[in-house]
Amino acid sequence: MTQTATTPDTIDRGQVGGGWGQFYDDRLSPIKRYAVRNPSLIVGLGLMLSLALFVGIGHLVWDTELYRVLSTPTRLAPSFEYPFGTDTQGRDLLAVSIRGTPLTLRIGLIAGFVSIGLGTVAAFLAAYYRGWVDYGVRSVVDVGLAMPGLLILILVRINIGRELTVDEMGFALGMVGWVFPARTIRAQVLVMREAAYVELSRLSGTSGMGIIFKEMLPNLIPYITASLVGAVAGAILASIGLEAIGLGRFGDPTLGMTIYWNIQFSSIILGMWWWWLPPLVAIVIVFLGLFLISSGLDEWSNPRLRKRV
Repeated sequence: MTQTATTPDTIDRGQVGGGWGQFYDDRLSPIKRYAVRNPSLIVGLGLMLSLALFVGIGHLVWDTELYRVLSTPTRLAPSFEYPFGTDTQGRDLLAVSIRGTPLTLRIGLIAGFVSIGLGTVAAFLAAYYRGWVDYGVRSVVDVGLAMPGLLILILVRINIGRELTVDEMGFALGMVGWVFPARTIRAQVLVMREAAYVELSRLSGTSGMGIIFKEMLPNLIPYITASLVGAVAGAILASIGLEAIGLGRFGDPTLGMTIYWNIQFSSIILGMWWWWLPPLVAIVIVFLGLFLISSGLDEWSNPRLRKRV
C-alpha cells in the first residue's frame, strides 16, 4: 500500500505554528489585508501614535515642570539646552508641548464621549419609541442646532466668573455638541427600526431595551465610532478657539492657551517663530490624523463602500 509522503509545503500553517498560525489566519491576516487597501487609517493611527510617543518619551527624559512661568530664561531661541526654546514668560516650550498636547486631546475625548453618549441615548429612545419621546427629543435638537454653541459656552464662562478646568471644558463642549450626533444617529435608527430582523425580534416578544441593546446597537457600532472621531476633532477645534480668545485656564499649557499667549505677547512681530510653530505643528498632526482615521473608518461603517473596496 503506497503512502503519500508529507512535505513541508503540504503542511498546514495551523499545524506548523499551532495556535499562532490559526491566530494569524483568523485575526492578523484580515487586518493586514484591510491595511493594504485602506492606508489612510494606518497613516492616521501612525500620526496619533507619534504624538503619544512624543508625550510618553518626553515625560521620561525631560523635566516637564519647566512649563511653569519663570522656570527658565526668557526669549531663548532653540538650542541644545532648550530644544524648542523659551517664551517671554520664561517657560521651556518643549515642556509646554509635552504637558499641553495630552491636555488638549483630553478635552476632545471627554467632549466626544459625552456628546456621542448623550446623542446615542437620545437618538435610540426617540427613534424606537416614537410618540411624545420623539417629539420632545426632536424639539430640543432643533433648538440646539439653531443656537450657536460657541456663543453659549462664552456666556456660560462669563456667568460662572472663574476659569474652566480641562475636564469642565470638555464636559461643557460635550453638553453643547450632543445635538448633532443625536439627529444623525436617530436617522440611522429609524431605518433600522423597520428592518426585518428587528420586526422578528419584536414579534418574538423581545422587550424594547432588549432589541436596542442586542439587535440595533451592535449594528450601529461602526457608525457611532466614526461619529466619535469627528466629535473629538470638533471639540478640539472648539476648545482651541475658546482658549485662543482667553476663555481657558491660564495656568494650563494646552495648545489653545499657547496660541493665546502668542497673541498676547505678539510672538510673530517679535520674530519668535519657535514659540508659535510647535503648537501649530501639533494641531496639524492632530487634525490630519483624526481626519485620516475618520476616512479610514468609512469602509467599516459603510457597507456599500466596503463591497467596492
